[in-house]
Amino acid sequence: MRGLAGTMWTWGQMIKFSHSVFALPFALLAMFLAARPALPTVTQGVLIVLAMVAARSAAMTFNRLVDVRFDAQNPRTADRALPRGLISPAAAWGFFGGACGAFVAVCGAFWWLLGNVWPLVLCGPVVALLCAYSYTKRFTRWSHLALGGVIALAPVAAWIAISPETLGWPAGLLMIAVACWIGGFDVIYACQDVDFDRQSGLRSLPAELGLGPALWLARGLHVITVAALGGVGQAAGLGLLYYCGVAIVAGLLVVENALVGPRDLCRVNVAFFTINGVVGLVLGALGILDVVLP
Repeated sequence: MRGLAGTMWTWGQMIKFSHSVFALPFALLAMFLAARPALPTVTQGVLIVLAMVAARSAAMTFNRLVDVRFDAQNPRTADRALPRGLISPAAAWGFFGGACGAFVAVCGAFWWLLGNVWPLVLCGPVVALLCAYSYTKRFTRWSHLALGGVIALAPVAAWIAISPETLGWPAGLLMIAVACWIGGFDVIYACQDVDFDRQSGLRSLPAELGLGPALWLARGLHVITVAALGGVGQAAGLGLLYYCGVAIVAGLLVVENALVGPRDLCRVNVAFFTINGVVGLVLGALGILDVVLP
């Protein structure tokens, strides 16, 4: 049993399964918004969660595989499973193929069980975009926004999976909010690797602009996040609970950006893992409650 638990822990660490808390609440919120005036069914909810887990597992595994050389050279990432040999490349490629297959199967289930063919039609381009992000840092400083953009597909994809005919401004603004939120905190996270990125020829905003300007850009992206979330509330006709969530998110983002400065990066992990996890959970929970409660 300990061996099984250890193996599961290793794989979970490789794909950062715990980071699902970032995007999943926004996908679930989009699901509830798209289902109005009814509520989503249990089948819809289960399929959305399964699709999110499969797509994210495929994307993270692919990222680890194509970046394994850089991870091995970077002292911060050298202890990851692939560089240490805890997981073989063959096993990782097999896992990637299995995750892709599971994602296609779940998208097919939307057609088979619910009569919605769009998830199956779009699953290929979605996987391609999720994988393409892994190469962006090699040729553009805007890889952070590329990451935010592909993760921000989650609420739009969830909306399409539930009610493609009602796709509109709320889903689009939610996508902008998530893209800028993820992009902003990825800029903050990348500040840890400035020296390594410069030595390795990898492009990132902190490496190319310097820490100070990059952190100010992250703050600007988070301002856009809060504005877009406010726009979602207006476009979707949401109420007090949702706007309380937006206010809490705004406060959390202020704290997150205050924790990190050009001369003080020791609290990056607190800003990245803890605060952003709370951001997703708070907005998702209060937004869903606003939709569900009379």
